[in-house]
Amino acid sequence: MVLKVLVVGGGGREHAIAAALAKNPDVQVYGVMARRNPGIARLSAGIGLLAETDTAGVVAWARSRGIDRAIIGPEAPLEAGVVDALEGAGIPTAGPRYAAARLETDKAFCRDLMQSHGIRGCPLYRVFRDPADAVPFLRDHEGDLAVKPAGLTGGKGVRIMGEQVDREGAIAYVKTLRGPVVLEERLIGEEFTLQAFVDGTRLVYMPLVQDHKRAFEGDTGPNTGGMGSYSMQDHALPFVTAPDEAEARAIMADAVAAIRRQGTPFHGILYGQFMNTAKGPRVIEFNARFGDPEAMNVLPLLATDFSGILCGITDGSLPSRVEWEPLATVCKYLVPEGYPDAPLSGQPLEPGDTDRALVYYGSVEEKDGRLTTLSSRTLAVVGKGPDLATAEAIAERAAAGVRGRVRHRRDIGTAALLAKRVTHMEALR
Repeated sequence: MVLKVLVVGGGGREHAIAAALAKNPDVQVYGVMARRNPGIARLSAGIGLLAETDTAGVVAWARSRGIDRAIIGPEAPLEAGVVDALEGAGIPTAGPRYAAARLETDKAFCRDLMQSHGIRGCPLYRVFRDPADAVPFLRDHEGDLAVKPAGLTGGKGVRIMGEQVDREGAIAYVKTLRGPVVLEERLIGEEFTLQAFVDGTRLVYMPLVQDHKRAFEGDTGPNTGGMGSYSMQDHALPFVTAPDEAEARAIMADAVAAIRRQGTPFHGILYGQFMNTAKGPRVIEFNARFGDPEAMNVLPLLATDFSGILCGITDGSLPSRVEWEPLATVCKYLVPEGYPDAPLSGQPLEPGDTDRALVYYGSVEEKDGRLTTLSSRTLAVVGKGPDLATAEAIAERAAAGVRGRVRHRRDIGTAALLAKRVTHMEALR
C-alpha cells in the first residue's frame, strides 16, 4: 500500500527530508512550500505553492491529495499551529503541536520550564517582558551576557557580549527589540547538536553534529542560519565525552517528560543545541524540528526506513533502535556573495560535477532548466566517507565546482578546525 507523505517547507532541510522518504518505493512524497524547490519537486508526486503558515490552505491542499502523514520542516508553521490543524483534520503529523513547540518558539517559556522542573543544563537567566526593563540590568551586571529575543529569529537574533557586541552594543541592540527578552549568562565552551526522534514518551537519538554559524572562515563574521556542519564516523565528537553525551541525552529526555506532564506531549524531532562547558553540557536552545544544516548530516546516514520512523513518531510507537551507517559526513552550504548582510540574488548558478557528493537545494529558483540564486543559503553539498577527511574532500570538491557568484566556508570539516575545537575543550577542562 502506498503511503502519501506531505513535507511542509521548501529549503535544503526539507529536500533532505523528502530524499530520505523517497528511498522507500512505497512512499509518495508531496510538498507544500512558499516557493518551488526544484529538488523537492523532482522527488514529489505533487507540490502546492502556498505560504507554509497558511493553516487552512495547507490542510485543504493535504486533504485534496489524500495525504496519510505529514512532517513539518521549518519552525514558522509550528508556531502558526499547522500541526494542530492537520491533526484536527485527521492527518497525523511528525511535529509538535503549538503548545509543545513553545520549547523553541518561546525562549522564556523554555527557560521557565527547565527551571520549574529542575532540569539540568539551564544557564542563569532573567526574563524581561519589556525590553526597556533589561537596560538597567545590562548596565549593572558585571559579567558578559547573551541577549536573546524570546521569539523566533531564524537563528540570527542572539547577540553575545564579549564576542559579537560590547556592553553598549548590547544595550543598543535591546533598545531595538519588541517583545520579551531573555538575558543569560555567557557560556564558554564548544557547541554541539544532539537531535532525537520523539513519540511523546520515547526518544531515539541521532549522531552528534557540530554546526558552524559564523559567516566566514575561522569562525568570524555575523551569525547565519548555518554555513555547514560535520559528523564523525563513530557518531560522537572528540570534544564530547561519553558522560557529556549521556548528560545531554538525559536533559532532552527530562524536557520531553516535563512537557508531557504539562499535558502537551511532544511528537516530532527535538533538537538540542548544547554548549559543552568545563562543567558539562548547558542548553543553548531547543528546537522543535530538524536543524538546517544538521538534517543533511544525519538523514543520509539513516539505514532504517524513514517513513516507518515517521509513523512511529505520530503513533507513539517508535522503535527502540534505529540503524545508522558508520560513516562521517561533511555539509558545506553555498551562499550568495554578500550573504548574510547584502546577498546578491538573481545570479546564474551551475552545480557542475558534484561527483560523489549529495546536493540539496535551498534558496534557489529554476526557470527553463536554469538555476539562479535568491537571497538566502543556496544549496548544500554533503560528502560521506569512512572518515572525516574523506567526507570533507568529497564535499569540498563538489562545493568548489559550483559555478556562480557564490561562496562557501572551505574550513568546515577540516582536520585543522577540528583540532582547534579539541584543543579549546582540553584547555577549558
